[in-house]
Amino acid sequence: MLDLDLSDQISQLRATFAAIRSVVDVDSLKAEIARLSDEAGAPDLWDDTEKAQKVTSALSHRQSELARIEGIERRLDDLEVLVELAIEADDADSAEEARTELASLEKVLGDLEVQTLLNGEWDPRPAVMTIRAGAGGVDAADFAEMLMRMYLRYAEKHGIATTVMDTSYAEEAGIKSTTIEFDAPYAFGQLGVEAGTHRLVRMSPFGAAGKRQTSFAAVEVIPLMEEAQEVEIPETDIRVDVFRSSGPGGQSVNTTDSAVRLTHLPTGIVVSMQNEKSQIQNRAAAMRVLQSRLLLLQREQEAAQKKELAGNITASWGDQMRSYVLAPYQMVKDLRTEHEVNNPSAVFDGDLDGFIAAGIRWRKRPQDD
Repeated sequence: MLDLDLSDQISQLRATFAAIRSVVDVDSLKAEIARLSDEAGAPDLWDDTEKAQKVTSALSHRQSELARIEGIERRLDDLEVLVELAIEADDADSAEEARTELASLEKVLGDLEVQTLLNGEWDPRPAVMTIRAGAGGVDAADFAEMLMRMYLRYAEKHGIATTVMDTSYAEEAGIKSTTIEFDAPYAFGQLGVEAGTHRLVRMSPFGAAGKRQTSFAAVEVIPLMEEAQEVEIPETDIRVDVFRSSGPGGQSVNTTDSAVRLTHLPTGIVVSMQNEKSQIQNRAAAMRVLQSRLLLLQREQEAAQKKELAGNITASWGDQMRSYVLAPYQMVKDLRTEHEVNNPSAVFDGDLDGFIAAGIRWRKRPQDD
């Protein structure tokens, strides 16, 4: 007689799914889809291309979210039927199919559970990431470029549109810094957990043979706000510098001085853009990022003041959040979540799902310990 008692596991999946469904609020989701569908069907929708793209993108995202929820519900129903049929027919093949489907649903629900934790104020926004080489000389510049490729590969694997807005190349190898826009719903919610100091330990390809080198790179992630209405920046607070865009080794990319650097004089925040073809476009893109950074800075200062008044100043994420060790052993470990893998090459190729999921869960738990 076939032994296929999966009732406890299926009950647990049902309970997890019910909790997720209540957080998602399917009725509200359907109402939002109906509203966006009406907007998308308006005859004059494409008179404003930018607005039309936002409406259609939001509609597609909500429809995908609903389809995912309804699809999981159907799969749970089908799994229960499959288990019953396998037991009745004493069918080992069907039993194996049921176990495989159970494992698949456990992973799908785990991923969806992480998604429901992205309920912060700015989590639904696109993201702007800046990577800067830190201590470590040429190795740090090379490490910064490795991280740049890692995040671009992650985005490519997940269908996230990216724009490299600005890159400052180092003289010998690698980059001094880069700024990348990730244009997808919840990009900030996902990539925000990557902010912090990253450390690389390896046998340096640039130094003396047989010597290990430790180098650092800083990753900053901010949400990209809507065309800035919340932050007013007086022109007198900004210094605008125009320069020629450059590629690796200082090679000129454009024949005109189209790149723009904005310096916010009161705070010292600097934003450079050279991706667009015209100076006007680069200035507009740089202004949007500057406004996002200033808004985030304002909110952080308000939050810090509230914590100080409450007498509850807790430790932040800490400077060093992840180590990538290539020698004498192979390991990538997140120092906040304890999540680790022994395949750095896969991580550098964009396999970050485990780290990001662990980071999102870590960020949502009470930070008392």
